[in-house]
Amino acid sequence: MEKSILDSVGSIPLVFKGMERTMEKGSPEPGKKSQHEYHELTYLRSGRVEFEIDGRRTIVERGGNIVILPGRVHTINVLEGNADMVVLYFVFEREGHRRSGTASTQDPGRGAGSEVSRDTLERFLHFAADGGYTDDKASEPFLSIRGRSRQDIAAIAERILRESRGEAYAKGLMMQLLTVELLVALARGLREEWEESLRKKTGKARELVRIARDYIVENFDQDISVADAAGYVFLSQGYFTRAFRDETGMSPMAFLMQVRVARACKMLEQRDMKISGIASMVGFSSPQRFNAAFRKHTGMTPMEYRKTRLTGA
Repeated sequence: MEKSILDSVGSIPLVFKGMERTMEKGSPEPGKKSQHEYHELTYLRSGRVEFEIDGRRTIVERGGNIVILPGRVHTINVLEGNADMVVLYFVFEREGHRRSGTASTQDPGRGAGSEVSRDTLERFLHFAADGGYTDDKASEPFLSIRGRSRQDIAAIAERILRESRGEAYAKGLMMQLLTVELLVALARGLREEWEESLRKKTGKARELVRIARDYIVENFDQDISVADAAGYVFLSQGYFTRAFRDETGMSPMAFLMQVRVARACKMLEQRDMKISGIASMVGFSSPQRFNAAFRKHTGMTPMEYRKTRLTGA
């Protein structure tokens, strides 16, 4: 039995559809192959279900959930009792595609951005499924959230059902808010899963720190922060800072300052470059901040350093 509950969510840059589904063990439907152009989130209220996704099998228990990535061929088989589930489908719509109602798939790429930007979750879904930036495992066709966010996701799914059935005041606005809340819960849950996997596989954490170091080196002259570097590799700021310190012996901010000062030292050897200009070119917001950081790392002011390099003293 299927019941459509939602067609779209207002002006949120997301096409969002869903249904309530009940499947019985041994019914004709189990084993039927499906393939969609969108992400599919299934939350299981009751029963025990086996998913086969691109040849990979996984079991979802009552209260569990699974996110199937776009384009994956999958089947569902009920193992115990009746399977009562909520299924939510979503694709990430781009600004230029809203009027036509179609959605394009952007290359997950790299970049930090805000924590709940419209493409953060999409990029993270692909990032986590591909094993991060490493090649130590084949691309996963699905993701499952088992941590504390699992219950949050279930509660939001139930609220979406209740809201869609009624005609309460400002229903459209509430559905938009629930959509954003669901995305945040998914992002948090996926990040928790990702960081837990890193704790078990230190080699993966080491690779992410290397990538973050490269990001800092390539963007030291921009107004970047520790949060930007952490977001670039989809880690919380706290976990990223600890991992970075474990691998390099210094904090991410100390490393950023080290890179900036090292670059400034090279520029100071050029007599025709103004010190205030150098400060801006290596990413400092003011000459005062530049002077303080430079003195901390070298024991002298930029002017003193320039004099020693140019005079050979």
